[in-house]
Amino acid sequence: MASIAQWISGARPRTLPAAVAPVLAGTGAALALADPRPGRAALALVVALALQVGVNYANDYSDGVRGTDAERVGPFRLTGSGAARPDHVRAAALLAFGVAGLAGLVLVAVSGAWWLLAVGAACLPAAWYYTGGPRPYGYAGLGEVFVFVFFGLVAVLGTTFSQAGRLSVAALCAAVGVGGLACAILVANNLRDIPTDAAAGKRTLAVRLADRRTRVLYAALMLAAWPVLLPVVLAEPLSAVTVLALPLAVPPLRAVRSGATGRDLLPVLRDTARFELAYGSLLGLSLALPALL
Repeated sequence: MASIAQWISGARPRTLPAAVAPVLAGTGAALALADPRPGRAALALVVALALQVGVNYANDYSDGVRGTDAERVGPFRLTGSGAARPDHVRAAALLAFGVAGLAGLVLVAVSGAWWLLAVGAACLPAAWYYTGGPRPYGYAGLGEVFVFVFFGLVAVLGTTFSQAGRLSVAALCAAVGVGGLACAILVANNLRDIPTDAAAGKRTLAVRLADRRTRVLYAALMLAAWPVLLPVVLAEPLSAVTVLALPLAVPPLRAVRSGATGRDLLPVLRDTARFELAYGSLLGLSLALPALL
């Protein structure tokens, strides 16, 4: 039976900044448009975190039962390691999705944005079929599309709209920037796993692009985080403070550029997530401050 520490590790806490960053950025964009709604912001955060944990457990379960994790060099896996029964890991994933769904329903009810139910209805099956089901789209190289849409566009814009009742150019730019960095985390993860994924028949985007082009893609996603904010900076110069996150991008970019492989890429995932969190935090704060002061 898996220990509590192993269950926490299986939830992949290093990926959770990818859930927090879009809520911070989206809340900042909302505060620039309307009065503070801390309760709605908290609900959006619960939705994002529960969805991320659910995706992680679902990925652990699906890859484990397929045998994809049999020769994995990445972080600890509950199913693949045999520490937890597959049905228990599946139940944990479904529980996390249930929490996300319930918090989402409450958020929709208090915001009155009932059309967001359709978005939520799309989130849950998209999260499961990333690596689950008979034809997981993550195995076909479409994982980055899911991450960009749901942990970029949907997370940021949904957070903003549920609090402010409308959107802005700043919210859209933030969604693109944050979504790109969330994709960079997945790209770094799949770069590390190219040899084992290819052997297991998992045709991720990294496997399709091969090593060199995947490294170029990672760098492009990281560096594109600032050009997409140009309209925001022109309208609100304070948002240029986001550049203070740049030093955090240097170590992972250097590691990827130097040709790091295998376990040497593990710090890249952590550092990329930290960079995304700093980026989302600074952007959200810079958008909110003028309205709050």
